[in-house]
Amino acid sequence: MKFELPALPYESGALEPVIGKQTVELHHGKHFQAYITNLNNLVPGTKYENMDLVDIVKDSDGPVFNNAGQALNHEIYFSSFSPKGGGEPTGKLGEAIKAQFGDFENFKKEFNAAAVSVFGSGWAWLASDAEGKLHITKEANGSNPVVKGLNPLLGFDVWEHAYYLDYQNRRPDHVNALWNIIDWNVVGARY
Repeated sequence: MKFELPALPYESGALEPVIGKQTVELHHGKHFQAYITNLNNLVPGTKYENMDLVDIVKDSDGPVFNNAGQALNHEIYFSSFSPKGGGEPTGKLGEAIKAQFGDFENFKKEFNAAAVSVFGSGWAWLASDAEGKLHITKEANGSNPVVKGLNPLLGFDVWEHAYYLDYQNRRPDHVNALWNIIDWNVVGARY
């Protein structure tokens, strides 16, 4: 199976001022592309050659895991945004967030705390288990909640390449701003 870089569902400058055009172009066009290229170079002739991305992440380790994990993470990440995003989730996801966290603001507070406390490079995730219970997880480097048997719904990339051009070392500002561009229709459909 040959993996390809998914096209952005918006123009590279459409997320400004939350994520700048240069950041999107570097993050998507260089970093994400590198994970795809590396994965395509690593899997031919291996048991991963015909697996989908989720199964590779669940089964692999080392360089294959790192690149497959980051490819999956970035696929979810970039598809979760819209220049018309923001607000609160509705439907089943909105109801589940309110039931488990009390309200959306409390959920955001807990999610933000997870995102800003990831040591070094990694991700904060909202994921669900087989029963629909929601989990906020912190994953180091390129890991993803699928390795814990969870379904990833929303991931915030807290590697510095995701925000440094726009926010320098102000990770909390970056995390707070992302809520303004979340496409809850896309995220909710994953639940």
